[in-house]
Amino acid sequence: MKKSRYSDAQILNILKQAESGIPVAQLCREHGMSSATFYKWRSKYGGMDASLMARMKELEKENQLLKRMYAEEKMKAEVVAEALAKNW
Repeated sequence: MKKSRYSDAQILNILKQAESGIPVAQLCREHGMSSATFYKWRSKYGGMDASLMARMKELEKENQLLKRMYAEEKMKAEVVAEALAKNW
């Protein structure tokens, strides 16, 4: 997964600036990002503070690890099932 150029604090700061009334186009120009990035951040992080954002990222990492573990176990089970299906 690609790492963001912006830290969590920077993202929250940009979103707070937009809430205070600065136009989105101006913010995007100042920070060198696209408006699509801004709206993606707003939908994902809107209304969060730093602690909630950190917790969400922690849960995303844990979920990614669990998905990887599940995929590995599923592959093992398929190999065992295939081996048992063969006639000895």
